[in-house]
Amino acid sequence: MGRGFSYESTNTTNVGVYGTLKRGFHNHNLIGSSPQIDDGWIRGLSLYDLGPFPGARRASYESLIYVEVFAVSPSTLQALDELEGFLPNQPESSLYIRELLFLESGPSCWVYLYNQSIEGAQAIVEGVWPN
Repeated sequence: MGRGFSYESTNTTNVGVYGTLKRGFHNHNLIGSSPQIDDGWIRGLSLYDLGPFPGARRASYESLIYVEVFAVSPSTLQALDELEGFLPNQPESSLYIRELLFLESGPSCWVYLYNQSIEGAQAIVEGVWPN
């Protein structure tokens, strides 16, 4: 195996959020003073109502979800990974995985995709949580 995952960097990372990390929701405080740099739609994802939070999954090309994009520091990215149960060196065991995706308008951002069963979960066809 190669080197382990590291958060060490002086650069910011774009993260697209669609649930409890959005402005006005209870986990947004983890994003802190990170600036919102964009918002928009990501194609090829569907959103599901998982009770207290949503989960996005890969879907048909026609499906869209809405995200707010923030430029976060390495320490904020690490805090978000912990909240989302993302284990960079063990993605198969993660609650969410993080993938680099593109807004329809072009910019890229990391998005957390739900990595567990969605059986019984209601699809949010509008692509916006809460619906």
